[in-house]
Amino acid sequence: MTKGADQIALPLDWPQTQGDSRFIVSEANREASDHFRKWSMWPVRATILTGPRRSGRSLLARSFVERVGGRLIDQAEDCDEEELFHAWNAAQESGRALVMIADRVPPEWEVVLPDLRTRMAVTPVTRIAEPDDGLFQQLIDLHFADRGLHIPRDALRFMSERIQRDYWTAERAVEAVDRYAIAERARLTLPTVRRALIDAGLVGDA
Repeated sequence: MTKGADQIALPLDWPQTQGDSRFIVSEANREASDHFRKWSMWPVRATILTGPRRSGRSLLARSFVERVGGRLIDQAEDCDEEELFHAWNAAQESGRALVMIADRVPPEWEVVLPDLRTRMAVTPVTRIAEPDDGLFQQLIDLHFADRGLHIPRDALRFMSERIQRDYWTAERAVEAVDRYAIAERARLTLPTVRRALIDAGLVGDA
């Protein structure tokens, strides 16, 4: 995939990972992208990353910890609090960043262990939002490309304007269109896409 102007630009001394070429930066995730670029400015060597599932949050976090030699804990709110406490302390002692991915952040994420709670209170939080229009189209296009398919511009525009705009629906919609096209032995055209999405209940028959 060709790296476009809206993708992460990396310092030359940081080798790219597979995640860098797949993480498309837009207004929906720019805050999180910038947060990891500026990690030397974090008040502590730990951060919490949150946002919708399938939003690329794990991709972004893995790419970052691979570069800096840090540690990633996914679904951190379900992790043993003693383990988190020691991981947080170890990050401060070693200087190696700790990234915790969570669906909820404090205070919605209720931390029971007092010593961990005080540490989480000073840990920065960064968020990924639901996709904006530009990102949503690019995600749909990327999911088709992953399947070796090219979607015409009019069909891509139809999908991005008609289906529910979230990360999970983008994946479901592409899968539905691909399955329909294979079953019907149909070319990937606007009529094919429309019928596939109607049949899958992802858009109305209008």
